[in-house]
Amino acid sequence: MSHPSTTPAAARFTLDSAFGIGDVHPRLYGSFVEHLGRCVYTGIYEPGHPAADADGLRQDVLELIRELGVTTVRYPGGNFVSGYRWEDSVGPREERPTRLDLAWRSTETNEFGLGEFMDFCAKTGMEPMMAVNLGTRGVEDAVRLLEYSNHPGGTELSDRRIAHGAKEPYGIKMWCLGNEMDGPWQIGHKTAEEYGRLAAETARAMRMVEPDLELVACGSSGSGISTFAAWEATVLEAAYDQVDHVSLHAYYEETDGDRDSFLASAVDMEHFIESVVATCDHVRARLKAKKRINLSFDEWNVWYMSRSEAATPPDWDKAPRLLEDSYSVTDAVVFGSMVIALLRHADRVTAASLAQLVNVIAPIMTEPGGQAWRQTTFFPFAQAAQYGRGRVLRVEADSPMYTTAKFGEVPLLHATAVTDDETGEVTVFAVNRGQTSALPLVIDLRGVEARAVEEHLVLADADPEARNTLDQPDRVTPHSATGTTLTDGVLRAELEPLSWNMIRLTGRQD
Repeated sequence: MSHPSTTPAAARFTLDSAFGIGDVHPRLYGSFVEHLGRCVYTGIYEPGHPAADADGLRQDVLELIRELGVTTVRYPGGNFVSGYRWEDSVGPREERPTRLDLAWRSTETNEFGLGEFMDFCAKTGMEPMMAVNLGTRGVEDAVRLLEYSNHPGGTELSDRRIAHGAKEPYGIKMWCLGNEMDGPWQIGHKTAEEYGRLAAETARAMRMVEPDLELVACGSSGSGISTFAAWEATVLEAAYDQVDHVSLHAYYEETDGDRDSFLASAVDMEHFIESVVATCDHVRARLKAKKRINLSFDEWNVWYMSRSEAATPPDWDKAPRLLEDSYSVTDAVVFGSMVIALLRHADRVTAASLAQLVNVIAPIMTEPGGQAWRQTTFFPFAQAAQYGRGRVLRVEADSPMYTTAKFGEVPLLHATAVTDDETGEVTVFAVNRGQTSALPLVIDLRGVEARAVEEHLVLADADPEARNTLDQPDRVTPHSATGTTLTDGVLRAELEPLSWNMIRLTGRQD
């Protein structure tokens, strides 16, 4: 690996409002709640906690979720959904059965179920994104769950929901047709031909109940799986007319001390997105279809999977501590670069779910009976969710490069920009992948209406391993940069080594 020994030459790009990629769909800022580890129990739900409300939801956690800016939440899995019996999770709590969860070798009490999840969504203002079990179940179960959830009343299932205290339909519009059905680890794992037919038939039946649903077919569980791309093509050949989205899942971790490649993870993520788009459009051409299939990147994050695989599996514990990764500044910079990758493909990535929301590879951590705090990854997501709204502009940067073992030559700069066409405001999100040197940034703003620098916030630290913990929950927080200027239509800034940056520019003065 070679690091520049001196400050590298400036990275440069031009912004022009005439060259856009697409509007940011609010669902891009979604997350994911699975019955896995402590995501639900002692995460969002902990009756008896000093901050719990009358329904057992931790209000300190709900406050952080609102601050994070999550728009949608995928539920209840994940691998968990492939053995999920939704009927177990409704009705009086004292009558709900306790079951073995085969996916995570845990015991599920069903104390938190569908009704509690919908209450959680209502209290946080998030749209539910429901997954159906196509592992051990299928068409009938999906239709029954849809009828229970969305039918106004007058049928056995809808009246059962009303009797359970939910007079109004839940109105769930977005549904995932199973989870990672290509994965051999999945309960009810299927071939592409088997799944494609099942997904098509399930979608067709669900649309008989409610025609305007938005349905997500399972894509590959990762771009490294041997059936990648062929899986998507086969599934879409069978289900193209019945679905609206295909899913993508990707996780990244630093391996073998190769931090240079880790910092370039979004290079792989963008290639993954573009490959799935190409596959979708190939099938569209073959079928002579008019509509385009969009992408639901409904699992993404930094996840130290190798540590999880090395851990001793739980022995049917209730809410065991699983996948509780602690995130460093370095992890947050890679995480921010992944946010940038999603935004740079906003024309086709119209939904995404950060996996997961609380405790399990999550931006929010809790202690049972104790406090909740923000991980380093909280900040890039929250800033993008608040200010990354509007239309994404095309960014073609001229950047100094560095060498990686996995991806070859990679730009030090990874960036995108979002504009509000009504106000002319522009927000630039940028990562400096360089570990030792600041990166000068020059942006020509001749084609936008930005007039002044509102703020330049940075997430960086002299210690790349710095992280927030129970003992030091505020060790890492964003700080303001100095010296960022906008003169004669040119913005100049210096990006700190190994940093995530948000630069907000005010628009025209009315």
